[in-house]
Amino acid sequence: MKVHFIVHESFEAPGAYETWVNARGHEASYSRVYANQALPTDASHFDLLVVLGGPQDPATTVEQCPHFDAAAECRLIRQAITAGKAVVGVCLGSQLIGEALGASFDHSPEKEIGKFPIRLTHEGKTNDKVSHFGETLHVGHWHNDMPGLTADAKVLATSEGCPRQIVEYTPLVYGFQCHMEFTSEVIERLIAACEAELATLSDRRFVQQPATLRANDWDQMNQKLYVFLDNLAEELWATRTAQA
Repeated sequence: MKVHFIVHESFEAPGAYETWVNARGHEASYSRVYANQALPTDASHFDLLVVLGGPQDPATTVEQCPHFDAAAECRLIRQAITAGKAVVGVCLGSQLIGEALGASFDHSPEKEIGKFPIRLTHEGKTNDKVSHFGETLHVGHWHNDMPGLTADAKVLATSEGCPRQIVEYTPLVYGFQCHMEFTSEVIERLIAACEAELATLSDRRFVQQPATLRANDWDQMNQKLYVFLDNLAEELWATRTAQA
């Protein structure tokens, strides 16, 4: 399987997604847009597109952030969906999926940074790709916003601070507002980039400070993500076999 990552910032690393790619023997490619690397010309270059997070939102203009072109990323996401590819969006990436499908992003009721539980909805508990998460699962968060919902979208998980944590847009297209890719290395990058901001948020109930962030164990969450990705890959191959 060919997996392409869109990476918006050096501190928004693929983390456990990249670990899964390497462990399964898949092939990874990257558009590190912060380093001015181009997006793929079309969706024929990959089987799975993973669009990562960033401090931007879908309304951020090229004038505000020259290396981030939301419209171009939305075009590629639409091409991938139309071509029957699998697409996973993380945080900003999840919001871009919604935008690509005509559903505008929203601000989350609460800012969430750290490790907090998500709860599966009825749709989530009966979804064969995420039901193994269990009724609740402690996962990573680092966000202000949340993805928009299309008419057919299914909210699979919520949290106390955000009602749209995992969204299924189609059986091959998923938005994760939460960060199940976090590892200790990724957290260190984020702390280095955002430590000054974190200090101003000490009164927020869903914002953890650096010492707590560093103490969190991300392994169980990562293992659950790997199973989700295995399930998604099986869905992709089954769909292609049925179409052959």
